[in-house]
Amino acid sequence: MPVSLVVGGQFGSEGKGKVALEIARRSQETSVTLVRVGGPNSGHTGYNKHRRKFALRQLPAGCIDRNVDVIFPAGSYIDVEVLFSEIAELNYPKERIFISPFARVVTLEHKAWENASGLTGAIGSTGSGVGAAVMASVARGATNFELHSVLAQDWVPLARYVYNKKTKVPHDTTEMMRVSLQKKGRIIVEGTQGFGLSLLEGGFGNKATARSTTAAAALAEAGLSPRDVDDVTLVIRSFPIRVAGNSGPLVGEMNWQDVASKSRYGDDLREYTTVTKKLRRVGKFDAEVVRRAIQSNSPDRLVMNHLDYVGSPEDFSDQSSQLFQFVAGVQTNLDRSIDWFGFSEFDVLDKLKVLPCEQQRF
Repeated sequence: MPVSLVVGGQFGSEGKGKVALEIARRSQETSVTLVRVGGPNSGHTGYNKHRRKFALRQLPAGCIDRNVDVIFPAGSYIDVEVLFSEIAELNYPKERIFISPFARVVTLEHKAWENASGLTGAIGSTGSGVGAAVMASVARGATNFELHSVLAQDWVPLARYVYNKKTKVPHDTTEMMRVSLQKKGRIIVEGTQGFGLSLLEGGFGNKATARSTTAAAALAEAGLSPRDVDDVTLVIRSFPIRVAGNSGPLVGEMNWQDVASKSRYGDDLREYTTVTKKLRRVGKFDAEVVRRAIQSNSPDRLVMNHLDYVGSPEDFSDQSSQLFQFVAGVQTNLDRSIDWFGFSEFDVLDKLKVLPCEQQRF
């Protein structure tokens, strides 16, 4: 069945939004639906066809062209203020947005709890309230737990997106997606953050997010079956990043000036987080975390972004170039090929168009 999953293979900010948008644009199916799991504690960036930039925290970046249905399933956490702001920014057709009645709302109570918890400094949390909302949902109304979980069906401002306008019945988002699949539509599930931040599989103890971030976890949050999936994409980047602060180990950590000195630009390449606007930490490519991400996700497609930090596509013709040697080393260490290459914020290139035959051996 035509379901695509897009997940990150490092510590987030790998360019998943751009890739989900690319898959949506390349889709040959009769219709496309974007599904956003998780919450607004991380941002996805994409550019529309006029190259206008949108950094989205709640809407999926794959919807930037405004020509797809958007679904928030039960496994999503919604900051209503952020959602409404992004709908307005994109001028998104409201009739194409559907929210499960069982999706959770991130409230001011959740944000206040996180800000008072010390997590923002202890683990580099964004303090967006998503972790607290997850905890409240798991507590299931326990009387000895202070946080409350709020369902989308009970949050009046979301009513137009939760209930069918004519029948006043809540949307069954799984049924909606099943109907789309039966009509040969493409569903793209846009995952959040990266494998190294996964609560269960990442392997970095408390320096993790509040959820599992694998393809299997995103599929479960979407409310779909493993039998539906025909396309898993793992997105990585040339120089992995982590958020600012005490956010966990980062192999070969360096400063942004070091990265710039290795790039073909030599420019200021500093990156800042979408949510907190803090300077990201950056390190050398670490094959180990990506190998484990590949084992857990078994991707059909591997995408590497930020290769403009290493070279340009033309450098593939020169086996002595920094880019050629870098990509060759990555593919050898991972024992598999990279399928798509990202040299800009706008698009990706297929390996068959840019790699010499000897580099397509895996």
